[in-house]
Amino acid sequence: MKLDELVAIDIHTHAEEPCCGPRDDGYDEFQAGMAKYFRNPAGAKGMLPTVQETAAYYRERKIGCVIFPVDAERETGFRRYKNEEVAEIAAANSDIMIPFASIDPAKGKAGAREARRLMRDFGIKGFKFHPTMQGFYPNDRSAYVMYEAIAEEGAIALFHTGQTGVGSGMPGGMGMRLKYSNPMYLDDVAVDFPDMKIILAHPSFPWQEEALSVATHKPNVYIDLSGWSPKYFPPILVQYTNSILKHKMLFGSDWPAITPDRWLADFEKIGIKDEVRSLVLKENAAKLLKLA
Repeated sequence: MKLDELVAIDIHTHAEEPCCGPRDDGYDEFQAGMAKYFRNPAGAKGMLPTVQETAAYYRERKIGCVIFPVDAERETGFRRYKNEEVAEIAAANSDIMIPFASIDPAKGKAGAREARRLMRDFGIKGFKFHPTMQGFYPNDRSAYVMYEAIAEEGAIALFHTGQTGVGSGMPGGMGMRLKYSNPMYLDDVAVDFPDMKIILAHPSFPWQEEALSVATHKPNVYIDLSGWSPKYFPPILVQYTNSILKHKMLFGSDWPAITPDRWLADFEKIGIKDEVRSLVLKENAAKLLKLA
C-alpha cells in the first residue's frame, strides 16, 4: 500500500455477500431491511458488491480500506463469509485493502485458536465484533479468551456501538437487542487490556457522550465515524473531533450501506477544522494500522 498515493483510509467496510453457494433463507429480507434503513437501493435489489468489486471501487477512488465479514451465525442463522476467503482476496488487492476478521466470542478457546491462526497465517490485522448481532456484552469474561489472543498478537479490536440498522423495522427487530452495544461496556475491556487498540464504531446513538468519555479517558480507545452521514453528527461529536479527540477519530463509511462518495461529500460540508480533516481521513488510521 502506497500511503502517499491514497486520499483517505476507510476503516470500516463490510464483506456482505455470503460464501458457500446461494443466500440463506431470510437473508434477502434482512438485506432489504438494511437497505431501507440506509436508503441504499443496491441492498434491496440483491446487488451488494463482492470483495473483489469493492477493491476495484476503492482503487478507482484512491481510498484504502479495512474490510471484514461479521460472524453472527449463532444469533442470526446466516452463514458467515469465510475469514480466510476475505483475507485471500484482500491479499490479492494489498495495494488498497487491509483484512480484518470476525469470530463470535462464544466460540471460546476454539475461536481464540482460529484468531491466532488467522493473524499468523493470513495477515489479519484486527477483528470486528458486533455485540448486538452476536448477542453478548463486550465485558463478559467469556469473551476475554478471544481478546487475550488479539492483544498478544498486537491486533486491533473493532466493536459496533450504538443503535444498528440490523433488523430495523422487522418484527422484534429480528431479535437484535440494542443494550449490548452501549460503549460503556468497552471501558472495562480497555481497563483489562490496556495494550490492545480498541475502536468504537459509529456515532454511538443514544450513548454518544459515553463513547466520547471512554475515548477521552482510555489511551487505547479510538472512534470511527462510520454508519452515519456526517450531516447528522451531533454537535458534541464535531466539537470533540475538532479538539481533544482529533488524533483518535477515524474515517469510516460502513460500505456498502453508506458509500464513501456520500460520506466524504457530506463531511466536506460540516464544521471540521482544515488541519483536522487530514487527521480524520488518513493520518490517524495510518498510524493506528502501523502504515506510517
